[in-house]
Amino acid sequence: MSGDNLEIRDLILLAALPHVVFEGWTKAALQAGVDDLGDLPGLGDKPGERAFPGGMTDMARHFSNWADRRMVAEMAKLDLAALRVRDRIATGVRLRLEILAPHREAVRRLLAFLALPLQAPIALSSGYATASQIWYAAGDESTDFNFYTKRAPLVPVLALTTLCWLADEGDGEGDYPETWAFLDRRIAEVLKLLMA
Repeated sequence: MSGDNLEIRDLILLAALPHVVFEGWTKAALQAGVDDLGDLPGLGDKPGERAFPGGMTDMARHFSNWADRRMVAEMAKLDLAALRVRDRIATGVRLRLEILAPHREAVRRLLAFLALPLQAPIALSSGYATASQIWYAAGDESTDFNFYTKRAPLVPVLALTTLCWLADEGDGEGDYPETWAFLDRRIAEVLKLLMA
């Protein structure tokens, strides 16, 4: 099995996420997910290791990529051109968190994993990739210095909003109005800086 096979990697990732809640981002969680899937035809020995040859770091990176792909697909369903730029960006962040909602505890464990010093490059590159995907999906086509000045400030907004979301108990109906208000304030601050 190729490590680039997105469908298999997604399947194994999603099977492992419930175990991450209890095992953390460990090989034990990955193996438990593979065990849950049972015999996968054509995958051979050690499908978890073959899907994620870089171990849990590779799986963490793939989790972010999976969420980004789902977010972009959901953004494509909307009439973003009818929205202000700030609303397009906020919509991207919000959709991503809504996609991650069923895996909230796995996200919490992921942040603990990414806080380890050796994981800092993964945390930064994943955050930057998400910011870039949001701007692209929002219609940004810049290729000059603006390309970077739009994406760099969004990375800390993503991180802070995710932390706020994890601390937010919500309204009891699956919504997080305090997080969305926090997000709107952060987006307004970022765009004010960009327009200055």
